[in-house]
Amino acid sequence: MRFVEDERNARLSIDEYHAFAQLAYIFRYQGRYEEAEKIYERALAGKEILLGPDHTSTLDTIFNSGIAYLTRGRLAAAEGMLRRALVGQERASGPEHISTLATVRGLGNVYQAQGRLAEAEEMYEKALAGFEFALGPEHPSTLDSLNTMGLVFTAQNRLADAEKMYERVLTGYEKIHGPEHTQTLQAFNNMGLLYQAQGSPEKAERMFERVFAGFEKTVGPEHASTLYTVLNLGVVFSDQGRLEEAEEMQNRALAGLENAFGSEHLVVSHVHSNLGHFYAKQGRLAEAEPMFERALVGYEKAHGSEHQDTVQAGDLLRQVRHLLNPS
Repeated sequence: MRFVEDERNARLSIDEYHAFAQLAYIFRYQGRYEEAEKIYERALAGKEILLGPDHTSTLDTIFNSGIAYLTRGRLAAAEGMLRRALVGQERASGPEHISTLATVRGLGNVYQAQGRLAEAEEMYEKALAGFEFALGPEHPSTLDSLNTMGLVFTAQNRLADAEKMYERVLTGYEKIHGPEHTQTLQAFNNMGLLYQAQGSPEKAERMFERVFAGFEKTVGPEHASTLYTVLNLGVVFSDQGRLEEAEEMQNRALAGLENAFGSEHLVVSHVHSNLGHFYAKQGRLAEAEPMFERALVGYEKAHGSEHQDTVQAGDLLRQVRHLLNPS
């Protein structure tokens, strides 16, 4: 059995590096994202030495590292890892292999987070066609790809197309997993976002309340999935004019997500931006200013200075400062 000296000068075998990768996956599922990222990096370093950079197990860990970076909002690092995994997987297993298709879909997720919606749609379509051909229309991987297609259609305001995707996803997930599984709950959450985009806040609220209760029961009140739902409820309450409840929910989500991801994570930046708009609409400019300032810092870190989110946050910050100090 081969061993390698790791950074702590311990003689570790490949089986132990496999165990590191499995532990990192568990941490990621538990919402312990920073720990997961570090352990993936340690597992990858060992596998590259013992197995080589193009071994399928090494490529799996590169893929999972990319997903961990994506979860933490490190989009450039995620894209780099997933592109590296894709090149290796296409060479080792072929473009239609399941692992290759999962990486294609992962790249679509990165592109969507970056606002590159046409590229995201292209990746999602490729993954969906491959999974449907290889695994059938009701396999979880096919349904996951339908779900991502629904997300990009919603972002493109193609709401009728998105609704068709989500209805098919919900039917499949409930049949396979049951109504309280986390993937089923996430699909209900996405349907709530669709209702919100369609201008149906009451329907969206009912959906988010159901999702919130499910996530709180299955993964706990401080898990990121639960906090995202809290945030969605806050936005719905704001749309309904229920301002006190909206502020409470959005600040609760902000505190939890900052604790989970840090203050400059992309999702946290979106919450800062939402709160900035919320305060500005009420004329609470002194409270809006630091929200837009924090959003700007996070967007610049995630996207750079030219991205539309960064530019918009900078414009809003300047407008608020001008109103606060007109001279």
